[in-house]
Formats: sequence, C-alpha cells, structure tokens
Amino acid sequence: MVTPVPTGLVTHARRVCSLYKRAVRNYEAWNTLFVHWRYDAVVVRSRFDKNKDIKDLRLAKHLLKEGEKELESILHPAPLYFAESFEGVAFEREEESPDWVLDYWHPTEKDMYPKYFALREKRKIEYEEFYKKQYPDAPTHFSADHH
Repeated sequence: MVTPVPTGLVTHARRVCSLYKRAVRNYEAWNTLFVHWRYDAVVVRSRFDKNKDIKDLRLAKHLLKEGEKELESILHPAPLYFAESFEGVAFEREEESPDWVLDYWHPTEKDMYPKYFALREKRKIEYEEFYKKQYPDAPTHFSADHH
C-alpha cells in the first residue's frame, strides 16, 4: 500500500485524532449494519474520552502506540475508501476536457450560454492576435502539401 508522505511535524493531538478516525472507519468496514457500526463507534469514542485528560506525555505516547498496535491487529483486509480519495476506485479518474471540445458544441447548446460563448469568441480573437504578435514568422495555416 502506497501512502502519501506527510510533510512537516505531526502533533500528538493530530495523531490521536487520526487514530480515532481510522479506528471508526475500520469498524465501519467490519460491520454491514449501521446499528452495529454505530455501537462500535460509541465504544471507541468512550475509550478515547477516558484518556483525554492525561497530562503525562510519556503515558499519552505509550497509549497512542498501544492503540496503533491494537488497530493494526484488527484491520479489515479490504478497508473502505471514499471513491475519490487516495486509493479509492475513482481517484484521479476525472479528465479535464480540452478547450477545443467547446468548438464542436451544437449551436443550440451554445445558445444556452450566450454570455460565456460571446466572451470565449472574444478571448480566442485576442489570443490569435497575441500569438501573431509574439510569433510573426509562424505560418498562419497549414496546407496538406506542406512537409
């Protein structure tokens, strides 16, 4: 499993919140019925609340490490991921359509967005003028016999 490398320091409180969230998500993966998952989530929350006022950082770090070990021992073999999150089935699946696709819209489709397409045509003309000014020696069109 490839995980993104965290940058910067992660505080103890952040690690505790992350452990809690991972534990609850793990129980969600194990339980098919909402009622069972919710019960487990309440039990996990009560265990975290019981230790929230510990002032001794050494004990808090020890409890955090023990909690991470416990979670690792009960991890679901096929954890749930949100579809578009890292490792989800739809992660980075959306492709941006290139701008030229809009040139092939039907006129009735373009008529639904008159301001947008009027501004777009204006910007295309401005870009062509900019390009001609930037590259005066560039060919303006290509013919089939040009090699």
